[in-house]
Amino acid sequence: MAIGLIIIGDEILSGKRTDKHFPKVVELLAARGLQLSWAEYLGDDRARITATLQRTFSGDDIVFSCGGIGATPDDHTRQCAAAALNVPLVLHPQAKLKIEERIADVAREAGREPEYDVPENLHRLKMGEFPQGAEIIPNPYNKIPGFSVRNGNGGAHYFVPGFPVMAWPMIEWVLDTHYSHLFGKTAWSEKSVLVYEQAESTLTPLMERLESNFASVKVFSLPSVGDAATRRHIELGVKGDPVQVDAAFGEMLAALDALHAEYQMHVQ
Repeated sequence: MAIGLIIIGDEILSGKRTDKHFPKVVELLAARGLQLSWAEYLGDDRARITATLQRTFSGDDIVFSCGGIGATPDDHTRQCAAAALNVPLVLHPQAKLKIEERIADVAREAGREPEYDVPENLHRLKMGEFPQGAEIIPNPYNKIPGFSVRNGNGGAHYFVPGFPVMAWPMIEWVLDTHYSHLFGKTAWSEKSVLVYEQAESTLTPLMERLESNFASVKVFSLPSVGDAATRRHIELGVKGDPVQVDAAFGEMLAALDALHAEYQMHVQ
């Protein structure tokens, strides 16, 4: 079961705001012995969001989606999720209670009694309209929940706000509540060296041989043109199952020695 991330918002694609979700989600997963398998960025385009969700709903991945679940005209994620599932949007009863709690909190902080039936508060309830059959994700910041949808084939999608202060605790709650049984289950190791003054084409046959010989290992090369402090080099490494990584790394070093390549160990 792979883990994916969808980040939604024109402001990200235009550069008006810098995405902070990707590195944080990687961090949250790594702290639990998990890894991100894929990520996609989408603008506030209903057709594209719906098409993307139709595709990802058909898989069995665990998917986190950040952004677009509010109730302003540029928020489309709730509607697109419903369209992708071919179900109506309905006011979730638990979401309604949580939003009304928030309305009451705000009113009492201002020294007045809450008025639930005024137009602005009735509009706020739209933030609790989720695809029929969805479950809520608690929001410890302001009580306005996100929502989740479980795929029929075992996957699940978790929709949270774009605001990091809300999204990140909600993602942590999802991981700790629903997926603690996966924590640390996949052993993982990575080892690499910095190889100096070698062309990638020279190292490619070695990389291909390692991937052929070690089925549970991925080989990677990260070239650098160098700078004032570092010479031109390629970070060449292997990652995956720890036992196979150790064996593949030993074979890689022996091959580099046979090429009389200059290299040094890379500290992660």
